Amino acid sequence: MRPSSPSPGPWPRLPSFLGAETQRLDLVIALSGLSLGLLMWAIGLNTTTFRLLDGAWVLVPMVVMAAMETQRRTRPSLALAVGTVAVIADQFTRGSLITVVMFTDVVYAAVLYGSPTAARRIPVRCVLISVAVTLGFLAWFRTPEAILIGVATALVCVAPSTTGVLVRNHREMASAERLRAEQTALLAEIDRTQAVTAERARMARELHDMVANHLSAIAIHSTAALSLDDPRTTRSALGVIRENSVAGLAEMRRLIGLLRDSSDDREPAAAPTLDGLEALVATARTNGLEVSLVDDRPTDGLRLPAPVELAAYRIVQESLTNALKHAAPGAVTVELHQGGRPPELTVTVTSPHGDRDGPRAPGSGAGLVGMRERATLLHGAFEAGPEPLPDAPGGRPMWRVHASLPIEAVGTSDQGGTTP
Repeated sequence: MRPSSPSPGPWPRLPSFLGAETQRLDLVIALSGLSLGLLMWAIGLNTTTFRLLDGAWVLVPMVVMAAMETQRRTRPSLALAVGTVAVIADQFTRGSLITVVMFTDVVYAAVLYGSPTAARRIPVRCVLISVAVTLGFLAWFRTPEAILIGVATALVCVAPSTTGVLVRNHREMASAERLRAEQTALLAEIDRTQAVTAERARMARELHDMVANHLSAIAIHSTAALSLDDPRTTRSALGVIRENSVAGLAEMRRLIGLLRDSSDDREPAAAPTLDGLEALVATARTNGLEVSLVDDRPTDGLRLPAPVELAAYRIVQESLTNALKHAAPGAVTVELHQGGRPPELTVTVTSPHGDRDGPRAPGSGAGLVGMRERATLLHGAFEAGPEPLPDAPGGRPMWRVHASLPIEAVGTSDQGGTTP
């Protein structure tokens, strides 16, 4: 079991980027400042010659300020509060320049490592204090030299706080840019993964639609040839098997060639269009289906967008494959209609639904998934299932495949081959 994390306590937890190395660095800064301050005190180098507290009293604010240097990152607010008291107390002794220098570092650290609220308020307060000190000493001394005291105060608190603001803003901007870069890289990886997944799904649909029809015919006719002891039937079945084997092999070679050829200067392979429906229906009739094609699209010389024609062709192809594999004996009807507002192409394939005699090929359901995906990619609708048709003999149920594909008619000059 993972141990529970300790409670944060009354003070903010040390940021993740402040490790043991950083704490040692703060300790080195404090000891260095204290050592230098002691050396200057030992040689008698002070900021003034007389104060209320003489002698070694100058070391008290110095030691306190050095102690606050060790807390400059972990507890910046506490360090600033205690450091302010120490630097004020230093003004009642002979004074030490090192104490003032360490105070400027504490002010800088309070803005840089403190809370966002403190980072906004400390520079404003420093400006107000500098103005107040300047006006106060002007009123007290009534000499222009009092302005120098205000300038010194500004150098001690306004300058380091302003520097802290600049550095903090720079770090926040760098962190935001780093986060933006990580998000961009993540989005790019997501886009790449989605593109690979979409391409794999597209290739799976193409492979299924191109080969399943031929393999289904081969499976059905080979089963018939094996189950019927009739030389004439066997010879006819072998002829159909050979024809579908050659066609399927050609489709496979074309698809493998597209996958292997990654050159940009190759000629694009022509995608199937609705002009090939007659040949598709003729092949289905050769495989033993009783198919009729009803195409009432307008003959106005306009071509449909290539994705719409490809989707419609593949839906008809897969529907005929399913009819060959699963449909009961009877007529299969393929209907295409174009029209409506907004314009759309509707594809409807009906076939007898029910048990069938003789061999049948197994199905996996991938064909229905592929047809639905093709319609969805074009923002169309797809439905498939059994339903009774009024004009069917005896109200016989029919398997109905219906797809609605939105279109935008384009001129014949826009048509061109695309890779399926």
